[in-house]
Amino acid sequence: MNIRVLGAHNRETKTARCVSFIIDDTLALDAGELTSSLSIPEQQNLKAILLTHQHYDHIRDVPTIAINLYNHGANINVYSTPDVRDAIEAHLFNGKVYPKFQELPEIKPTVSFNLIVPYESKGLESYEILAVPVNHCAGTIGYQVSDIVGKTMFYTADTGPGLVDRWQHLLPQLLIVEVTMPNRYEEFAVNSGHLTPNLLSDELTKFRELKGVPTSDNHSSYGSCPRTGDRGRDSGCR
Repeated sequence: MNIRVLGAHNRETKTARCVSFIIDDTLALDAGELTSSLSIPEQQNLKAILLTHQHYDHIRDVPTIAINLYNHGANINVYSTPDVRDAIEAHLFNGKVYPKFQELPEIKPTVSFNLIVPYESKGLESYEILAVPVNHCAGTIGYQVSDIVGKTMFYTADTGPGLVDRWQHLLPQLLIVEVTMPNRYEEFAVNSGHLTPNLLSDELTKFRELKGVPTSDNHSSYGSCPRTGDRGRDSGCR
């Protein structure tokens, strides 16, 4: 399993990009940074986009990849909860901001939404997907992705503390965890459903007690926390 980091921040600068990860060049985890980091052939090679929630830094490039795929007669499956689908259809694919790519072209729409049910395992291409609710805005989910040779990773998406109950449902060999706030903003982080380095340390202590696997953090607020997910970095889950 090869994991490519396209972006790991909640805002964009010359050296920071919004959140997107690519697994084996075929699955995208979140869509904050797809079109500016991938060539058209690479975009066409994607089989599915897994969205964690509807915040803009996680869905930003859904419309732009839809435009590119539409212009090349291609299509893609987008997996999400009903809340995320409804937000994209109401505010982006509404015929005013962007065309309704979920309906165009009529015979085979460019974007096909597939609804995810938390805690229900789902086969997707050659992978097994498990969505697990996390502590962010209502309906936010993280994804455990397992391949056919037994490699498994879990991406928390944006989340606040209190994940111990979720660990019971997971058995990953790799964790990718968001850290958005510096320690001095801990109260704000907790109230907004995010982690600080200290809060992450507490969560990982509990995780290691149960599982004992290596971890990496992502999604810092640029200029606030150390940035471990650089654009284009590959992470081999071997």
